[in-house]
Amino acid sequence: MKIKSLALFFAAIAFALLPVACTEKEDHDHDHDHAEHDHDHADHEEGDHDHAEEDHDHAEGEHDHEDGEHKHEDGDHDHDHAHIEDGPNGGRLLTSVEPHLEFFVTEDRKVQITSVDDEEKPQPIGEQTVTVIGGSRSNPTRMSFAKEGDVLLSDIAFPEGNDFPVVVQIKTSPDADTVTEKFNLNLEDCPTCDNKEYACTCDHAH
Repeated sequence: MKIKSLALFFAAIAFALLPVACTEKEDHDHDHDHAEHDHDHADHEEGDHDHAEEDHDHAEGEHDHEDGEHKHEDGDHDHDHAHIEDGPNGGRLLTSVEPHLEFFVTEDRKVQITSVDDEEKPQPIGEQTVTVIGGSRSNPTRMSFAKEGDVLLSDIAFPEGNDFPVVVQIKTSPDADTVTEKFNLNLEDCPTCDNKEYACTCDHAH
């Protein structure tokens, strides 16, 4: 009887300790699974970070492309700006207004403004008014114009000098906006055509 009682006593103790052991194992497994889940989440965040860096690099590439387009547009602008057309008298055409006007420096260094049609033939001046400023920056020459026949002629002449900036302001009618053209007035003869350099259409530097 004594042996049987002892066996029952140890069996009861073992049964009582069994849930504690199972709980510790489950807690250990749960902690292990949670740690693996956190590790996977960290890997996912690192992947997102790498993806963000790729997007950033892509954005920089797009920015560089835009810069390239901008430079290309600037190059086109410079090319268009350098193009010169001459008028029927060998002067420079001002093409920013319609009808176009020819800016021509006469032998006595006055400025003659002639209106031209679509075939670049002279036509009588209309309602256009023009002012010109040029010469020395410290003491510029300011010209006003009056009709003389079918053209406009400046009231004064340019002083000495063959290469200086000019600003031409044009109103095609009394209520029109003012249009401004700026260029360098080089009065030297072109070596390859009959025009002065300011109206030269040859393919060389002016």
